[in-house]
Order: sequence, then C-alpha cells, then structure tokens
Amino acid sequence: MPTQTFFNLPEAKQQIIIEKSLEQFANHSYEAVSISRIVQEARIAKGSFYQYFEGKEDLYLYLVDIGIARQKFFIENADLPPIENGFFPYLRSLLKTSLDFQISHPHFTQILFRLPNYGDIPFRDEVFHRTKAVSIAFIKEKIEYAIALGQLPKYLNPDMVAFMIVTLGNELRQFIPRHLGIKVEKLVKEDTPLDVNAINQTLDDFVSTLEKGIGKD
Repeated sequence: MPTQTFFNLPEAKQQIIIEKSLEQFANHSYEAVSISRIVQEARIAKGSFYQYFEGKEDLYLYLVDIGIARQKFFIENADLPPIENGFFPYLRSLLKTSLDFQISHPHFTQILFRLPNYGDIPFRDEVFHRTKAVSIAFIKEKIEYAIALGQLPKYLNPDMVAFMIVTLGNELRQFIPRHLGIKVEKLVKEDTPLDVNAINQTLDDFVSTLEKGIGKD
C-alpha cells in the first residue's frame, strides 16, 4: 500500500501517478517497466517515488487493488437482472458484465488478468489471491441470497459453490483463448479485436453446464 505521504498529495497528482503507472505496466512486461520511466512520465522526482511506495511490486499491487475496486463499482452499477428472477440468469449476466469491464478498461485488464496469467509477474500468486478473495466473497453473498429465495437448493454449501464458480470462471481465461484460437500474446502487446459474441456463447455454455450439471438424468 502507498504511504500516507502519497495520500497527502493532491488528488490530481495521485491520479497522474496512477495513470502513468498503469500505462507502463499495461504496455510493457513487468521486468521491462522501470521506476525511472514512471517518474519521468509523472514528472516527479525518483526520490519522491520511494516516499510513496516501497518499490515496483508495492506499486503494482496498489494498482491491482484499484482495479478490483473499479470492477466492483462497475458491476454494482450495471443493469443486472434481479436474483429473484433466477440465479443462473443473474450469473450469466454477471459474467458478461465482467467481460464488458475488461473490454472497456483494457489497462486494468492487463494488470488484473493478462499479465498475471501470461506475463512475467513474479508475485502472481498474490495477485490471484487478491482478485479471487474479493470474487468469492461477492458471489458467496449472492448464492446465500439465492438459497434463501429458494432459487438454489438448501443443501448447497455456499463457501464451496462460490469457490467452484470463481475457480472455474478463472480457468475460463485459459480455456477461452485455446477454444477460440485467440493469441493471448498479441492481446498483451496489441489492441487486437475480440469476437465478443463467441466469448459470450462460451460463457452461456459455462453457466448452462453449472445449471444442468454433467450427470445423466
């Protein structure tokens, strides 16, 4: 986390540092990003940077926390169907809204997902821990509410189901590129268009599998 000295800066100055840092991490490998370049772009002294952050990892993890908060805000303000109309339609819309966030916030997509999964982040487990913990807590609350409404059976363990949905959802980030022939390396380096309809169909199939199960009737 940044020091109090960082938070004492004017908000506009904080935002400049955040934006320039995001640009560097989103457009370069973690190893290639230099503090010198960030402070040059943000127009601050290099010595001042170390009054704000312990180092590059501390800065990156702060950007992760910001990205998590932005995604949560994006989802909470999206026009999702009420769970009262069914848990699985809600889940389907939730996953597609998460995709909308990733498309509309490409820098945060790099920070939160692509670089930890496909880049050279040396502390990827910490990034995964932070993103997964928030997602599990969020979806567990929705599962418990759906159970209370009778949308899901009472015998379900909300902790286990939330863990399963989030874990499988995360693994979709590995499955979708292979399934659709997407070259993730190009996505990291270039602004490559995505076949959103094909991705949404995969998300539909994923939710349908969760809803219907894989056992024979």
